[in-house]
This record gives sequence, structure tokens and C-alpha cells, in this order.
Amino acid sequence: MTIRPIGERPEPGAAGKRSRLFASRSHDIPPVHGAVRGAKLAALPVAFAGRQAAGIGKRALGRSAEEVNRDIQLRTAQHIFEVLGELKGCAAKLGQLLAIYELALPREVAEPYRIALSRLQDAAPAMLPHTVRAAIAESMGTEWHSHFREFDDRRAAAASLGQVHRAIWHDGRPVAVKVMYPGGRQAVARDLDHLRRISYLATVFLPGADVKAVTEAICASVAGELDYAAEAEHQRAFAAAYADDPDFYVPNVVAQHGDVLISEWIDGTPVPRVLAAGTQAERDRVGMLMVRFVTSGWARHGLLYADPHPGNFRVLPDGRLGVMDFGACSPWPPAGFGELTLDCCKAIFRGGPGDLADATRRHGFVANELALDSDALYAAITPCGEPFRHETYRLTTRWLRRQVLRTTNPRLTNVVRQLTMPAYFTPFARSFLTLVGVLGQLETEGPYRDEIVRWVPELSEAFVSDEVPKGGSPTLDLEPARRRRAEAAERGMSIG
Repeated sequence: MTIRPIGERPEPGAAGKRSRLFASRSHDIPPVHGAVRGAKLAALPVAFAGRQAAGIGKRALGRSAEEVNRDIQLRTAQHIFEVLGELKGCAAKLGQLLAIYELALPREVAEPYRIALSRLQDAAPAMLPHTVRAAIAESMGTEWHSHFREFDDRRAAAASLGQVHRAIWHDGRPVAVKVMYPGGRQAVARDLDHLRRISYLATVFLPGADVKAVTEAICASVAGELDYAAEAEHQRAFAAAYADDPDFYVPNVVAQHGDVLISEWIDGTPVPRVLAAGTQAERDRVGMLMVRFVTSGWARHGLLYADPHPGNFRVLPDGRLGVMDFGACSPWPPAGFGELTLDCCKAIFRGGPGDLADATRRHGFVANELALDSDALYAAITPCGEPFRHETYRLTTRWLRRQVLRTTNPRLTNVVRQLTMPAYFTPFARSFLTLVGVLGQLETEGPYRDEIVRWVPELSEAFVSDEVPKGGSPTLDLEPARRRRAEAAERGMSIG
């Protein structure tokens, strides 16, 4: 791609050729019109109420409650996915968060959502040059162009509520310029208001959840992604932690002004391309690097990378994994998280049903007064830990689909539907579910247990086998893990 110098206009007719893709839209600002977005989101609870009313009639005609509830779940989930997949920005981000539930739907039902989401990024209307320049001027001032040697008016990539442009900084560095859509902030505020109103639809999946608390946690996370100053600070922390790392490259922040964030440009192979055409060895390596990047944050800088979406990663020519988009980050781990993970892992891998039931109650995943079938809970949850029972394991979408189908089954006897999720756990759930979904798509095989223990050595106690091999040593040598953790902690403490 050729970057045009500042002030050079695009060739005649070029903008017109691009705009014909969106001929039905009368302006060049992406879809943030409140009335249209509000109407689409407001239709969700209306349709849900209609399905519930229809379900009463179906039960009166002899259909079982389980069959009717399953039908309501499938139709509501499909409607949610279709609407969120059509909208840009906040609604699209929420659609990505819900993407894991697509695995619980029959393929023919999930297809409209999958198509809508796959087209979402590329189909978003691009801002025309005069709108881009006006948006940058709003944040950087009318003389913004003096900071650049060259600036490409054409969009290089789409972001959730903005777009990215290639440019050359005044010192000669290639940079990525992330610009928020005009009106994007207001659009997100409206979307979040609608989300709060329709959040009770989440009971379709988990009727026992504390919907209000989790909704507020999601809203805070999404709204936080609009704070480019906070994103710049997160990115600086990650860049410092992974400076000169042999596995990862985090681009340095060059500048940040209002709703414009400028970072060093990354050239590399997008992970979605690896998903589509990579060899299995490449897919295994990329998947395990993504696991390492997310889990190492606990020890290296105390931040959770909550959006391990494939589009946020590039494989550099030297083999390192380049990482972008640090809007969705939060301090990590929160108080009590280490105890939570250790208790649950010990119950799953070395304990029994009673231990797991006690751990879920102790850490707020089930109300103390609620009766719980501990045997059913253990049977439902323990298969999810299968990848950690082996030296290496291949994750697949088929395996993941089985886990989601089992845990989201709408039967009244499904004990998982009685569980809730503490609000503080929401960022981790988002990051973990997104990561596992990508690993399933990549069909990544690797030593998941050892990689997790490398960065969270406290968990080694849960995985140590009681069996002693011939040499008389435990199956896991814990000392190297503890030593790596201590060294990583010292590096993390030196970050400013």
C-alpha cells in the first residue's frame, strides 16, 4: 500500500468506488444513529415476551416444558446474535462476548449469526477523508498534520468504534493511527442503556446468574475501551514488560491525544489468516503463544489482557507474536482469585463432588441457601478440565461445543443453570472464553497444564500426582516454576 503525503488527494473517483459498497447510506459516518440502533435492540425483549406467551399455548397443547424451553432458548439466542451481528461498535463487541454461545446452537440456527459477525469488520463503512481529518483535528488540533511526514486517508483496518490508518511519524517511524468514529462515544452510551434494559434475557442461558451485577461489569469493561488514555497506559505497561521478549512484540505508544491513539506499526501475518490457511504446526505454535501471553500477565505486569481475539494478533517475520489493542485490560488478579482457582482446581483434579460444591459456595458461584446436587455439578464441570489431565492435548471446536452444550442445556435438571458469576470474575471469563474459542478454531495441541503452572505455580499443588515414578520424584518438579515466578515478579516490580 502506498502512503500518500499530507495534502495529496486520492485519485478521481476512488472514493466513489468505495462508497458504492454502501450506497444505501446517505453519509460517510459509520452507523451510530440512535433511533435505528435503539429500535433493533428494543425489539429483542418484545420478541422474547412473545415467545414466552406462545410457549404457554404450546404447553397447553401437550408439548413438554423442556421442549418449549429449548425452542425459546434457540430462537432467542439466534435473534440476539443476528441483531448484535448487524450493529457496529458496542453491540458488535457484545456479540463477540456472546460468541461462545454460538457453539450451543445447531449449525443451521447459528449460521446467520456466524455470517453476520464474520462480515462485520470488513463491511463497516469507512470514514471518507474529510471526516477522518475532522475527527483527528478535533483531538490533535488543526495543525495535526505537522506531526506526520505522510498520512494515508484510506482505512487500513476497522476497530470496534473506529478505524486505523497507516502513516509516517515526523521522525520517520511507520505508525498506526487509531481514530474513533464521530459520535461513537454517544452510540456506546445508548447501547449500554439498552443492554441494561434487556439484560434479563441472559436468563435464557443462566437463570441463576446475578444478571445486574454481571451486566454492570460488562458495561464498565466496554465503556473503558473508549478511554484511549487508559488504553495507552495499558499498552505502555505491556510494551515495557515484553521489551526484548523472544516470543512477543508489543508496539510502543508514540502519542495519544483525545480520541486518537498512535502506535508503532506492526507488519506481519494476521492470525485469522493462520486460522484459514496455516499448517497445523503454525496453528499449534500460535495458539500456545496466545495462551502464554494471557497467562503470563499474572506474573509479569499484573494486568489481564481481556480481548484475545484473533484480529488483535500478528505473526511477525521473525516468528514473534505481535499484539495490538489494549483497551480491554484490567488489574489482575483481584483479591481472592488465587485462592479461588486453587480451591476449584484441587476439587476437580484431586477432590470430589463435595469439595467442588464447597468451593463454589465459598467463592460466590452459588447462593448459600440454594440446594445443590453436588454429584451433578461435579459430573458437569469436571470434563472441562480434560486438557489439564494430559501432558499435551488438542483442543477442537467439536470438544468445546460438547462442553457448551452440556453446561447451557435448558433442562431444569441442569445444575449449572443454578450457578451465578461474581462480577469481579467477568473480565477473566471474557478473556478465557475468547481464548478457548480461538484455540478450538486453531485446533491447537500443546502442554496446557505445564504452561499454566509455569506462570501460576500455586496451581501446581492441584495437578501433582500422588503416584511416584521410579526415580522417587514427584511427577511435577515445582521448584523451577517457583523460581520462574519469583524472577518474573522481580521484573514486574521494576516496571514504572
